[in-house]
Amino acid sequence: MTDRNAVRRNRRHHYVQVESKTARDARLSFRALGVLTYCLDQSDSWNVRSEQLARGEGREGRDAVRKALHELAAHGYYRLEKRRFLDGKTAMGAAISEYPNEQWAQDYVTFGKKLDIPVIEQEDGSFRVRYADGTLGPDGFAPDEAPGTAAPDEKAAADTDPQPKLRKRPRATPPAAARSAAKKKRDQATHSDADTQQSSGDEEKAAPQKTPAQEVATWYYEHAKEHLGPYAGSKRSGWYFGLIKLSQQAVDAQYTQKQVAKAFQRTGVHFPTAHQFQRALSDERNNRPMPAQYGGRPAPYNDAATWGVNDQPPDQSSPEDHDECAEFGIVPA
Repeated sequence: MTDRNAVRRNRRHHYVQVESKTARDARLSFRALGVLTYCLDQSDSWNVRSEQLARGEGREGRDAVRKALHELAAHGYYRLEKRRFLDGKTAMGAAISEYPNEQWAQDYVTFGKKLDIPVIEQEDGSFRVRYADGTLGPDGFAPDEAPGTAAPDEKAAADTDPQPKLRKRPRATPPAAARSAAKKKRDQATHSDADTQQSSGDEEKAAPQKTPAQEVATWYYEHAKEHLGPYAGSKRSGWYFGLIKLSQQAVDAQYTQKQVAKAFQRTGVHFPTAHQFQRALSDERNNRPMPAQYGGRPAPYNDAATWGVNDQPPDQSSPEDHDECAEFGIVPA
């Protein structure tokens, strides 16, 4: 998964809906059913805290929301996952089911009626629940596993080795090293093309391609000059390269180009500080209103004007581009 804090969901449909069986589940209170319906209508990347669910007109308090989440967890609709990946890194993310998952309900009781369940990534990209005795069990996502039962090979492994060891992958290459290697490869290809063109008498040169961070920085550089006025700093080149550095750090942290562009606009200044930029990124990801202390008032943002119109049919577009395909993610308070 690209975002390790994203939601994992048992899905039966490609659009938001509540199954009749779920809507008629007499075990759920109307409060819990309402929270579940609201969760199913949100996007994977929206990491919202329980106190945020309690905000707004007509919302109930934080304790009421927490009680509803525990109610959903007790009946197999929701849980938090403490995910451990093969490279040793960890992340916290939510799991939401559109139908009652008996395996999740059993795990909720097994782990002392806590919302967070430890899961471990497997070689095939799936996850297994790790219990207190070190054994691994199904996580309720695989369709060929019956709830509450472990696969034969897992039982045999539990008998022979009560604490199975994970196979560690090689250490991931740092983003800066990966960019340096890619740049070196492009330079070698450019020199090779230049030698070929020189030998053939063709003097045309290939235009260098911009990285995603450079594209965002170039766009905001022009946008700021147009909407915020001429830059009054001593070094304009330093301003531009500073924008590239901030953009690259955000892209390495798995923010999208649109989120980075909107964050720059939220700051309302030509060259935001690292603190201003990080707060704007966080508010953009969590869909918070623009704070007044960031500075001037930027021009209204428009996806079509900035990035162009997506001509793909709705069923071929990604969930990031269309709100009607939204999913939801929750992290603990």
